[in-house]
Amino acid sequence: MSLPFPRRPVASAIVLGSLLMSSGLTHQAMASTVKAANNALAHKSVASTAPAAVQLDALADAFYRARASFEPLNFATVNGDSRYDDQLGMSIAPAKRKKQFALYHQMQAQLRAIPREKFNDEQQLNADLLAFELDSALIYEHFPEHLLPINQMDNVPGTLANYAGGTGSQPLTTPKQYRAYLNRLNQLPAWVDQAIANMREGMRTGVVLPKSIIIAMLPQFQGLLSTTPEANVFYTPIKNLPAQFSEADKKQLTAAYRNTVANKLLPAMQRLVRFLEKDYLPAGRSTTGMADLPNGAAWYQARIKDNTTTDLNPEQIHQLGLKEVARIEQQMAELGPKLGYHGPSNILAQWVSEQDMFKPFKTDKEVLDAYRALDAAVSAKLDTLFILQPKAPLQLQLEPELTRATASDHYTPASADGAHPGVFWPVVNDASKYDVTGMATLFLHEGKPGHHFHAQLLKEMSLPDFRKFNTENSNSAAFTEGWALYSETLGKELGLYDNPAAYFGHLRNEMLRAVRLVVDTGMHAKGWTREQSIAYMSEHLGTGEAAAKNQTERYMVMPAQALSYKIGALKIQELRARATQAMGAKFSLPQFHAIVIGSGTLPLPILEARVDRWIAANK
Repeated sequence: MSLPFPRRPVASAIVLGSLLMSSGLTHQAMASTVKAANNALAHKSVASTAPAAVQLDALADAFYRARASFEPLNFATVNGDSRYDDQLGMSIAPAKRKKQFALYHQMQAQLRAIPREKFNDEQQLNADLLAFELDSALIYEHFPEHLLPINQMDNVPGTLANYAGGTGSQPLTTPKQYRAYLNRLNQLPAWVDQAIANMREGMRTGVVLPKSIIIAMLPQFQGLLSTTPEANVFYTPIKNLPAQFSEADKKQLTAAYRNTVANKLLPAMQRLVRFLEKDYLPAGRSTTGMADLPNGAAWYQARIKDNTTTDLNPEQIHQLGLKEVARIEQQMAELGPKLGYHGPSNILAQWVSEQDMFKPFKTDKEVLDAYRALDAAVSAKLDTLFILQPKAPLQLQLEPELTRATASDHYTPASADGAHPGVFWPVVNDASKYDVTGMATLFLHEGKPGHHFHAQLLKEMSLPDFRKFNTENSNSAAFTEGWALYSETLGKELGLYDNPAAYFGHLRNEMLRAVRLVVDTGMHAKGWTREQSIAYMSEHLGTGEAAAKNQTERYMVMPAQALSYKIGALKIQELRARATQAMGAKFSLPQFHAIVIGSGTLPLPILEARVDRWIAANK
């Protein structure tokens, strides 16, 4: 795949792969040449005669391309980099995994060899962030993540199935995009076979999913089977062929997709389902958390480090969660009477869900119009809170009917090439049951000033690729989700929470994030069972058992991911309070926000140091 954009001049062999990527070489030829370059590097340090800043830029570029090629779905496509949309990667293959870790170690040594004495502030930040990213890339080197390649929340076949509609992070509007997606589909059978081999190794070594999770995910994979190729979800692009495609393209793509689905994907999915039903399900474990896996306690601590960018331990997070739950419950108790409710605070959410006055909509269009009105109201006041705002507008689109039954409300970042904009996707399954109370806080989180401000500003800043394409990575979650959850609190300054119903929606969302701290650490570090988590969530969220079960099973297979929201938001709130107190009348909220989001995605320790320097320079 050719990448026609200018590259920085470099003298070091480590960036040969980067230069070849822009030369139009095939991936096979490029891989061979990069291998030779890396072999040469074993005998020659990257610290060449090139200026230190050039060496840093070159190494950062090489790191991004190595990581994006290794895992293109997670590190490129979902972050808005479409240059890798024809690649699937094989990051779960043990040999490739070992080679990738060796490359990261080599890059660490190269980074340490680059002198920093003459770096300006931005170059120092690039070096610090590259060091952080390399450390993070190696955090699971000694933990067998690859032996758990699929679950009900995250699996490659399911991700590609979600892309089949062409409305998400991989658009399908041109013949080139159709062929890129087809190339990924052709690589899926080999990925499936590797996943099966990994799970068999997990069965041998005691690294398997809980039985309840295997039961929960089986219907997803069974749903990828079909009696005919034309009825298969992976054939969806052909059903949606754009009218403007040439007849030759339509004919060729139809035949190619049908052949791939019939002769490659359906047999692969049948192998996977048969393995899950016959072999993996009987081997599923009866326990719940990571502590029950080999070296599970250390593995969970590594996940906490990766997802929160802090050194907090499970007990500290658990106690923090209990404290936050108690605080929010008190606020709920005070709010209830303003809504006309006078019962226990823990079932306020259930009472609200039963009130028709909070469900005013009849059609999907009415819901979308209400979000557009929110967008207009928020946009009219953002200048009072932000001096740094993205130029590109936010688009609002309801989740497509094809995926809304299983989707959650979400934001997809804009692609850097302009192929698709930043979009907030509310999920409306039944407009007559859509709850208005959560709309304001959800818009602030997923839209403005939450994910859209953060993700879109990244695309508009002049940043190296490893920073520009960095909103969806696990080690960015504390900042990404922390900023979005902090953005929800700005509903007070924006006047949205003067409405008690909207403020209830905010507290309900905040309670969910607090409860996560308790149940995630409870299951993975304190021996809680799945049933204990469900009971705790039902009690403190006032939701039904089905909702608590779905949330619990998410946390079971994504340990520590849900911790990032609250920990990130609390850190930003802490830094705001610190700056307010230290700077007094000199404190400016718009300037504080510019400091927080003005350098892109930052680990929490680096963000804290940045804010502290701003305070010291301006108080």
